[in-house]
Amino acid sequence: MNIKKQKTGRNGNAARNTQINNNKTRSKRMKKDLMAHAILDVFQKDAKAVYNYKQISKLTGIDEQVRKLQVLDVLYSLAEENLLVELDRGRFRYNSLGTIATGAFQRRSNGKNAFLPEDGSEPVRVAERNSAHAMDGDIVRVQLFARRKGSEPEAEVLEILEAKDRNYVGTLQISHDYAFLVTEDKSLANDIFIPKSNLKGGKNGEKAVVKITEWPDNVKNPIGEVIDVLGAAGDNNTEMHAILAEFGLPYKYPENIEQAADKIPEEIAKAEIAQREDFREVTTFTIDPKDAKDFDDALSIRQTDRGNREIGVHIADVTHYVRPDDIIDKEAIERATSVYLVDRTIPMLPERLSNKLCSLRQDEEKLCFSVIFELNEKAEIIDSRIARTVIRSNRRFTYEEAQNIIDTGEGDFSEEILKLNELAKLLRDRRFADGAIDFDRYEVKFEIDDKGKPLSVYFKESKEANHLIEEFMLLANRNVAETIGKTAKGKSKKTFVYRIHEQPDPDKMQNLAEFIGRFGYKLKTTGNKEDITKSINNLLDKAKGKPEQNLIETLAVRSMQKARYSTHNTGHYGLAFPFYTHFTSPIRRYPDMMVHRLLERYIKGGRSVNSEEYEDCCDHCSAMEQLAANAERASIKYKQVEFMSDKIGQIYDGTISGVTEWGLYVELNENRCEGLIPVRDLNDDFYEFDEKNYCLIGKRHKHIYRLGDPVIVKIAHANLQRKQLDFVPAETKNNYLYGKFK
Repeated sequence: MNIKKQKTGRNGNAARNTQINNNKTRSKRMKKDLMAHAILDVFQKDAKAVYNYKQISKLTGIDEQVRKLQVLDVLYSLAEENLLVELDRGRFRYNSLGTIATGAFQRRSNGKNAFLPEDGSEPVRVAERNSAHAMDGDIVRVQLFARRKGSEPEAEVLEILEAKDRNYVGTLQISHDYAFLVTEDKSLANDIFIPKSNLKGGKNGEKAVVKITEWPDNVKNPIGEVIDVLGAAGDNNTEMHAILAEFGLPYKYPENIEQAADKIPEEIAKAEIAQREDFREVTTFTIDPKDAKDFDDALSIRQTDRGNREIGVHIADVTHYVRPDDIIDKEAIERATSVYLVDRTIPMLPERLSNKLCSLRQDEEKLCFSVIFELNEKAEIIDSRIARTVIRSNRRFTYEEAQNIIDTGEGDFSEEILKLNELAKLLRDRRFADGAIDFDRYEVKFEIDDKGKPLSVYFKESKEANHLIEEFMLLANRNVAETIGKTAKGKSKKTFVYRIHEQPDPDKMQNLAEFIGRFGYKLKTTGNKEDITKSINNLLDKAKGKPEQNLIETLAVRSMQKARYSTHNTGHYGLAFPFYTHFTSPIRRYPDMMVHRLLERYIKGGRSVNSEEYEDCCDHCSAMEQLAANAERASIKYKQVEFMSDKIGQIYDGTISGVTEWGLYVELNENRCEGLIPVRDLNDDFYEFDEKNYCLIGKRHKHIYRLGDPVIVKIAHANLQRKQLDFVPAETKNNYLYGKFK
């Protein structure tokens, strides 16, 4: 269960570079503040060295006597600021008696490296010369330099305590004598040098995964070796695998794991069926996306003797087949989640399990872990129980088929589906009345050909059939969490896995309230939880159907905390549930498997498990969930750029969806593809970034580009390697009115 971290250094302890950079800055008009920075640079390169003003003048390229005397003045000024120490008359040393701290190193390709203190305090700049070639994510020990007035704090890496094991994806560039991996990785400015003996058969122009093996001092480029060759750049499989590798996610399944899955018997033993509650004769069906193969959940419905409805929420009994700490389980915990890209699913479990043995396929007997509810006509819970069951699904519905039955009242099992939908609507209404937030956003989907080329873009919106399944899954998850989480007086709580969602950050909520005010909306940011939630829902409801709907929903989501897994229950703010977990998708989420095992253990009277071990696993699963979401977004971005690549020069209506110091992000209204207008292409003025008000403001003419403004753009470039569309403002009369000179 433990996710162990490797604690190995890269190149051992990072040796400090004590050589003086003799590249002289020979500017006779060097200003005093620039002179001070240049002098500090010399001292910081060797904190133990002692210099007088003549030596410093020589090292900074100053040869005029008048300027040398200015150097002496600056040395004394820096000593007064405690940045230098005067050891004896006229001889100075750097004051390196700053704090030693530990934290994460953040490497950036633009050179803006930073140290992120483990106590959560503000990031500290680390110049490349002081980085000891630490890589992004490494845990490091640093020396914090004494802060100079008017300057940002700086640090120097003293030691790499824990080197993050990560790979880089890029394109091989091979010449006669040497090779490089050219990468677009935002954390690495330098291409990776690869000795030709380490190419592993890679060819010029192919995409590859490379591991950095060393980065010697005084060498510009890191040295690496090819781990895997992905294939020709531009090929769909190559690019999808590259996206997965970029986020450190697996793109193929180990053969030995698949072989282990192949040995699991398909036939269910009669003794196993005999000890389970039998639902094989009860009307049961699944409702899933049309391209789904891994059916986690099914619903059953029948009338009780009391005239109520018994609803069974049946979940694939994955943990019957996957035992703790076997090789399949170990692989599953490392992956923690299935990954859904535009054109494929990378399953957490081998396909024999995820798509066959565990999948609740039509007309096949399947083992389940079930929550069974008795609901009256008001969708109130009269009774409930949790049981291991055996089922047989009568019908596999797609969401579209189920929705057609809801719309027309006709079709297979129409009576059952209509009754389930009626109860689900009551559950949904009650949930929102209790304070749940109504986030109901669309998904971007692509119609693609057999080679992965996107032919069209469409938007998938949740309808009643989706809500039907959602409400019963929520009900089951909530019930399981309450069963374990609610404890009687005098009894100690047992360690369990919860899905928690904390309250919004007050500062972000205040920023949201200020921003939406320009659209005429109001948002309550103080008061009790119910008042704030009601105000959020009111905002989302009023924005529906308006041009700014997507923008306001996006900003509202950003103001929320991220849901995560934890053994420490704080409730789920967005759902307004005091107890909530994930129980209903064990085929694709490892936390659900953890919940199944804990539930079985506690139902049988077992003792509580080690909370620290489970909390570590929760943290790992939350992190992997975020990586999977990032990879999914990257695949969508790639397909959007690919879809627009033959539309260069065409003009589209759009909305400013992001504002940064480097430009404006614009989302096209027609297909939701997003691109960047670089600030350099806003050539009618010099624009400054106003972070608080989400806008760029022209310095001379005061023209303003605001978040949410409509603009008309022309497609300028489509860079598939960077997954980026570049736009320019279209020169039209309408654009003059809409965007530029508003």
